[in-house]
Amino acid sequence: MTLTLYNTLTRRKEPFQPIDPKNVRMYVCGPTVYDLAHIGNARPIIVFDVLFRLLRHLYGEAHVTYARNITDVDDKINARAVERYPELPPTEAIRKLTEETTAQFHKDIAGLGVLEPTVEPRATEHIAEMRALCDALVANGHAYVAEDHVLFSVSSMPDYGRLARRSLEEMEAGARVDVAPYKKGPMDFVLWKPSKPGEPAWPSPAGIATPGRPGWHIECSAMADRWLWEEPRVRGLLSEAGLKQPHVFDIHGGGIDLVFPHHENEVAQSRCAHGTRVMANVWMHNGFLQVEGEKMSKSLGNFVTINELLSGWRGQRWHGEALRLAMLRTHYRQPIDFTEESLREATRTLDYLYRKLGETRLEPWAKPEYRFQDALLNDLNTPEAVHWIINEATYANPDSGDGFPNQELKASANLLGLLNSTASEWAAWHSRAGNIDVKHAEDLIAARLAARKAKNWAEGDRIRDELAAMGIQLKDGKDPATGEPVTTWEVKR
Repeated sequence: MTLTLYNTLTRRKEPFQPIDPKNVRMYVCGPTVYDLAHIGNARPIIVFDVLFRLLRHLYGEAHVTYARNITDVDDKINARAVERYPELPPTEAIRKLTEETTAQFHKDIAGLGVLEPTVEPRATEHIAEMRALCDALVANGHAYVAEDHVLFSVSSMPDYGRLARRSLEEMEAGARVDVAPYKKGPMDFVLWKPSKPGEPAWPSPAGIATPGRPGWHIECSAMADRWLWEEPRVRGLLSEAGLKQPHVFDIHGGGIDLVFPHHENEVAQSRCAHGTRVMANVWMHNGFLQVEGEKMSKSLGNFVTINELLSGWRGQRWHGEALRLAMLRTHYRQPIDFTEESLREATRTLDYLYRKLGETRLEPWAKPEYRFQDALLNDLNTPEAVHWIINEATYANPDSGDGFPNQELKASANLLGLLNSTASEWAAWHSRAGNIDVKHAEDLIAARLAARKAKNWAEGDRIRDELAAMGIQLKDGKDPATGEPVTTWEVKR
């Protein structure tokens, strides 16, 4: 089965055909590092991590370049830095904020089992590329200078709005009435602007004497250029493949909220600077996220960071795999309602899967099952893939060690970034999270099973109550293979 992906640009699912199968290239918009990443930020991180894993599986690890940027120059960063570190000079406060927030971001997403991208460019390290893009756009008539700003001229691009499916007339009619007087058109957007005192500043492009800083949209265009075209290794591979089309890469991803204006403006800048028909062949966007049925908002008290979930949310530490599984049970293009119950259900599912696999560790020869792969090849259908894993766990056996069913299941789950530990490691994490002595708990459960087998119901109930007092919740059932009574447990959520 061929990989098919839904393309926002064409509004349909299409077979994925990389420009060069030996060098598949993907760019995804990363965080603006002014605050802790929240669970809405976690969704694209997880979605495109799964796609990165799948592309590496299909084309080989050495043949996929995944760039996910860090935005470390922005109005929100400037404001937050002064607010948080008023005792420091503004530029030092900004540096301190972005370094600390970036480090915490890396720590948090590592807790979600996210692979490192091939490259993680930072905006402040690519100012030269941004100035060059501004100069090129001014030189070819797609941008102009006004009051120390460089602005993109939207009217110079006949099909502006193609990605978002908005006409220029519609957008202009909806533009705010307080449009800056130096703009030639109400939809024209900033490529470069003068810096205020205390803000980061660099020499400006286009002959502007006043030092300034880039606009948000130009940052991603410049970083995509640098790492998906200008990087020497990439240029060499493309030359070997005989590819002449400049500055077009395979996949651009991000949240649905970025389609307009951010991604639309990226397209405008990149296409007009390089004279290309598209910026990326495939545009992919994940759906919105709500928390407990409502839009996430600090004012509603439902604003949840990744760090809170991993360190303690509503009195409970949640494992990164539980958060990941809760996300993957909804198709990436659909809106998702993130709830405490979804985390509980994901944890129960992982309890079951780890119990079925026992101490199985992945062998080098193990491969994901073909029906599981087919689900992912169908526009990253993770709900179907997860459903297959749960069903196939019926045939796994913790006593079979590294047998084929266990290995196939483990390899499939690993492709989603799940079941990366063993049953004992999973249990040990929960014991640390809930301060539970795992061996003592399992000894008590075994004693309860023996009491119930001997029909000593009073003793069984007494042990159950003792476990409950320790914060352990039991679930009784039968082994589907033998019919023997089994009891699983979890820390009460």
